[in-house]
Parts: sequence; structure tokens; C-alpha cells
Amino acid sequence: MKFKAFPIVLICFFFIGCKKEIKNKMITDATIEAESTKANEFFAAYFEEYKTLRPQFQTQLGSKENYGKWDDISHLFETAELERAKKYATFIKDSLDYDLLDENTSLSYDLFKLEMENIIANYEFRFHNYPVNQMFGLHSGVPAFLINMHKIDSLEDAEAYLSRLEGIKPLFNQLIENLQLREKNGIVAPKFVFEKVIDDSKNILKGLPFEKESINESALLNDFSTKINKTNVDNETKKKLIDKARNYLINYVQPAYLSLIEFLENQEKRATIEDGAWKFPKGDKFYANALKNITTTKMTADEIHQLGLSEVKRIHSEMEAILKTIGFEGTLQDFFSFMRTDKQFYYPDTEEGKEKYLKEATALINTMKGRLDELFLTKPKAEIVVKAVESFREKSAGKAFYQRPASDGTRPGTYYANLYQMNAMPTYQMEALAYHEGIPGHHMQIAIAQELKGIPDFRKFKNYTAYVEGWGLYSEYFPKEIGFYADPYSDFGRLAMELWRACRLVVDTGIHSKKWTRQEGINYYKENTPNAESDCVKMVERHIVMPGQATAYKIGMIKILQLREQAKEKLGDTFDIREFHDVILTNGSLPLNILENKVNAWIALKQK
Repeated sequence: MKFKAFPIVLICFFFIGCKKEIKNKMITDATIEAESTKANEFFAAYFEEYKTLRPQFQTQLGSKENYGKWDDISHLFETAELERAKKYATFIKDSLDYDLLDENTSLSYDLFKLEMENIIANYEFRFHNYPVNQMFGLHSGVPAFLINMHKIDSLEDAEAYLSRLEGIKPLFNQLIENLQLREKNGIVAPKFVFEKVIDDSKNILKGLPFEKESINESALLNDFSTKINKTNVDNETKKKLIDKARNYLINYVQPAYLSLIEFLENQEKRATIEDGAWKFPKGDKFYANALKNITTTKMTADEIHQLGLSEVKRIHSEMEAILKTIGFEGTLQDFFSFMRTDKQFYYPDTEEGKEKYLKEATALINTMKGRLDELFLTKPKAEIVVKAVESFREKSAGKAFYQRPASDGTRPGTYYANLYQMNAMPTYQMEALAYHEGIPGHHMQIAIAQELKGIPDFRKFKNYTAYVEGWGLYSEYFPKEIGFYADPYSDFGRLAMELWRACRLVVDTGIHSKKWTRQEGINYYKENTPNAESDCVKMVERHIVMPGQATAYKIGMIKILQLREQAKEKLGDTFDIREFHDVILTNGSLPLNILENKVNAWIALKQK
């Protein structure tokens, strides 16, 4: 895929021509405003280029620019991205005077510089990942994107959808090339990944027009037909477009998936059962870099492992206190077994049971909405909905996840609940899960960030995992302080969710640093949590394909709680939880050290 040159190049030349020579000049409000304006014009131009290079991101934002295109995922694009990062890192160093930037623009400068440094440092490990796996990848991401992101309001939108169907074949050619490049560099997914990815890929080819005898439409044909039939396009044109979609599915989509399936079936024969990142070339260095990026701290794998062990012990102790409260006779392990198997904690595995779960999750979020004024000064404008994960990807998808709203307000934020196995979605964890994915968790944080005024757009859409997931886990906790989790079983569910994240610290580092096997990881979860075995298996398999990612939750939560306790201690009666949350949420996603700086600055200002 080719892209044209972008206006930012001209802007860079302009700015470079204005290189500062201010050594002993007096700093005035005017010079600060001028330099800050120059910096923000650059950040705006950078973000415009960033969007233009990523058609799918444009669609996610609600834009219909480049609506018929896919992202370029080639290794050449990654190399070009490296060169852009080097150029921009040099530019801000040589052409912007940091000392003349206002406070907000200084923060933008720091975050932009960090982002460019990370791109440069991570290039060495560009092949240290699995482009398709049971958690994510184009095999499931392409249909999910078309179904959930590509709206059809007009004939032009429909034609763009068809263009994207046609583009799946060259896109998958790039994907296969990426898989080949990784294998040449000694990186192949573990054997367990292949069956799941191949099954998900085959699911896309079920139904019409792929299976001639089927009475049901495939997911993509049904999506296109449903969307086009809701438009004002005349009926004859609708029929022609649907016929064209059938042809494109047969002539472009089916060959793309069959080629991918064939490649994966062959590569599976060469895959091993070794799971950890230690097996990669420079695996230890890669994992240390991953932990640095994900936690935004200097914590080592051993330190994270020990933190996890101590947190598991602490949470077990709090759980035992709940057992005494409810009068349960038996050990904590006995109680885990009771919570796994007692039918009172599970909705039936039926359409009615699934509908009841979604309805109750929505009610929990709506109840929390009514209490937000007690906790927040800033609240999101975007709405949130609760949906079940689609059938074509529910078997391998995670337990729950959040999809951001369109920035123009045309699409709400979405909390996806995976209802494939209802015995993995206990009602006693429902409250904590709704708060994490919805309100006051990811929806509050992500929607507020992209609605912020006065900060560059690149900050609105950046996600530092420890910040984002730390906020999500913290959001499970603090509703208890205003009376939620009144039911002791639900409070146990809150602790069970926190325990799950503490175990992640142990198992992630166990697999990738201490060479634990997949089964050792599964056993640790089974022995230390009340979760279903299917949960334990999925979680360990997630650790394996996403090294380090799951360590972010607990580390981020602990930092936010530490900062809150520090603020309460220093401010005493003047501490306001709403103001504290405003400091956390109104600067966009931040590395934890910079978040700490913002909280300390707020404390100092309050103390004046």
C-alpha cells in the first residue's frame, strides 16, 4: 500500500528554519505563548499525519476519510515509522525551546519525546510478537472492525465497505509475509494458538455465500445486507450491492482466509510447546523492555513476581474475613469450590440467561451513573452500551473488554461481555466487572480523555497500559467506599477480581522470566482463585501471547492508591476525592511517574 507525502514535512522545514537563539533574552508571557503555539501547531500536524497513515483509526474516530482502505501492516511501514520517529525526536530537540513552553505544552513535549523514544527503542523487537493469536489479530479483527466500526449511511459508504472486502486479500498477503518474517527470526506462536486461530478463521467462512446449502448468511454478508437495507438507497441498487458483496466475499475474502488457514496449518507442524518470551532471540532483554513499557516503571521481573506473591497473601486474608462474616464453615479453598459450583451464582447458559446478564450489567452501570456527582467533577458526554461478544469470536475472546466511543459522538462506548460460557461469568463478579469496563472505569477515563479541550489530539488517544488498567482496577475498588458491594458475596467478587490481577503478576513473570510451563501457570490460578478452570486456561494463554501486558493492572492500581493516600495525609480535611479524580483523569493517559508529578503539583497548589 502506498501513501502520499504529507504536509507535516513542510511544517518541519518551516520550524527548523526558525531555530531559536534566545540565550539571555527575558522570558515574557508573549514569548511563552509564541513558543507554545509553535509546539502545538507541530503536535497538531503530527496527529493529522498519524491519522492519514492509519485509515482504520480514522474510521474509529468517526471519520469517513479513506473509508475504503485498510492500514498498511508491512515491515516497510514499520521501518518508515522508525525514520519518522527519529526525525521528529530531532526536530523537537532542535526547534522547540522547552524552557519557553507553558506547563501544559511542556507536558505534551515530554509525552511526545517519550513516545518517539519508545518507537525507536522498540524497533529492535518489532518481530517479538504473534500477529495472529487467540486474543487478537486480523483474522478476527477484520470482521469485528467491519461489523462494529464501518457504518453504512449512503451509497458511498456501501462502496467503501466493498472496497474493504476487496482489500482483505492484499491485507492478508501482508499478514502472511509478517508471519514468515517472524519465523525467519526464530519467532513462531506456541502450538496451542493455531487451533484457536484456525477455528476462528473458519468461522468467518460459515454461512452464505460460502456454504451454498446453508440457510444462514455469513457474519459479513449479514452485516452488509442489514446495514444497506436500512439506508435510503433505492431497492434495485440495494440488490445489486448485495449481489456484489456476495461476489466479493467469494472472490476476495474466501481466498484470503483459505490462504491464511493453509499457511497456519503448515506452520503449526513446526510450532513447539515452549511458551515464554525467554525462547525468543534476546528474550530476556525483550521482556525487560516490555515490562518497562507496560508498567512505566523500573521494576524488574523478580520485583513484580514478589509483589504478586505478597498481594495474593494479603487478599486471601481479606477473603477469609468475609468467610467469617457469612458464617461459612471450611477452608478458603472449600469456599472457592462452593463459589465455582453453586448455581445461585450463575445465570443459565441460555439466551434468556445471557439477556438477563446484559440487562443486569446495564442496570449496575446506570445505578453508578446516579452517584457520579459524589466522585467526579468532570464526566463524559459519550454514552455507553453493554453488548455480548459476537458469536464468531466469542470462543477465543477474553472475558470482557471495552471499545472506545467515536470522537464525534456517533458511536457510544461499548462494554463487551463474553457470554460464550456462562459458568465463567458469575454474578458475584458482575458488579466489579461492570465498574471496571464501564463506569467509573474505562468508559470514564477513555471518553473523558478524548473529550478534553486544550491538549493536543495525540494525548487524547494514547494509552499507557498501567495508567488505563490501573484506573480500571482502582474503579472496581473505590465504589465500596460509598456503599456499593453491600452484598458480601459481591464484595467477595470484588476481592476475587483483585486477586486475579495479583496472580497475574506472579504468573506472567513466572512464564516469561522463570520458565514456568503453561500447565504450571494454570495450576497456580486454580489453586489460588475461585475462577472457573476455563478462565484459568484463557488467562495463562493470554499471558503467553501478550508478554507483560497483564502486569499493568495491579501496578497501576497500587500507584493510584499510594498517590491518593499521600494526598489525604498531606491535605487532611481539604482533601476532595472529586478533585483528586480530576487530576488523574483530565490530562489524558500518563506514565505513572508523570502522573505522580501531576498529583504532587496539585497537592503543593492546595497547600499554598
